[in-house]
Amino acid sequence: MFGIGMPELILIFVVALIVIGPQKLPDIAKALGRALGEFRRATDDLRENFDLASLDHKPHSTPSTPQPSPPGTAPESPTVTDQKKAPEA
Repeated sequence: MFGIGMPELILIFVVALIVIGPQKLPDIAKALGRALGEFRRATDDLRENFDLASLDHKPHSTPSTPQPSPPGTAPESPTVTDQKKAPEA
């Protein structure tokens, strides 16, 4: 985790038990656990926002050359709907 082994954790627990006292230690541990959980939720939410923002700002690449149509299909021709018809004589 942080390079802390079992002997170091035991030493920290014993010092905390002596300094804080056995009555207050569970309350402090509970408050510390809640604070760490809230911090984890906030960092996950922030990471999700960054991921969504990075997806929104990716440049859309367009192919520079036209892609060939698969064999057996006719190439699409553009449809013209705004052309005016010439009067018939």
